[in-house]
Amino acid sequence: MFKRRDRRPLWRIVFEAMWPRGGWGRAAVYIKHRVNRLPDPPDRIARGIFAGVFTTFTPFYGIHFFIAAGIAMMMRGNVIASLLATFVGNPLTYVPIGVISLTTGYWMLGLEDDPEHGGLGEKFVMAGRDLWGNFEAMFNDTEANWSALSIFYHEVFFPYMIGGIIPGLIAASVAYYVSLPLITAYQNRRKGLIQERLAMIKKKRAEGGGGAE
Repeated sequence: MFKRRDRRPLWRIVFEAMWPRGGWGRAAVYIKHRVNRLPDPPDRIARGIFAGVFTTFTPFYGIHFFIAAGIAMMMRGNVIASLLATFVGNPLTYVPIGVISLTTGYWMLGLEDDPEHGGLGEKFVMAGRDLWGNFEAMFNDTEANWSALSIFYHEVFFPYMIGGIIPGLIAASVAYYVSLPLITAYQNRRKGLIQERLAMIKKKRAEGGGGAE
């Protein structure tokens, strides 16, 4: 009853996850309207946005929703707003976010890239091979190898995690201070429109009652 009539093939599901229908611009407009209509005070919604934007600068891909929700709850922010704000991290922004976070992390930790360990893409590939090989090692006689995963942790994951803190806080703070007055203005305007409609309804009822007399 509730299933889609047009079942999408796997390739289309993956493609639309990378590039939604109408593009990311339309998706951004939709998210903005959803955030504005959340039934919560503007400061709580803005704190949720702060949590979501900050989370996009962390390397914990796949669990950003959970991290954003946890941070929002600690900040007493709106959890739904934090989940929506994680869409700041998308296929169009993850590359610059990653570059900024890694560059900042290398600078903060005083690290230098070791050319012997290959480029960033190669480190991802080698770590993936180690991870799969170690999984298979649990079911056969081969020995687990952690060398590529160790390199990935020390030269990618940890610098990314540390380096994402400063730009994450900056981006999240900007998002908070920009969204707070916008959401406040939107909610005030919406309240004004609702009050005008109620006043018109009362006026029509009063006029209708007077005419009946």
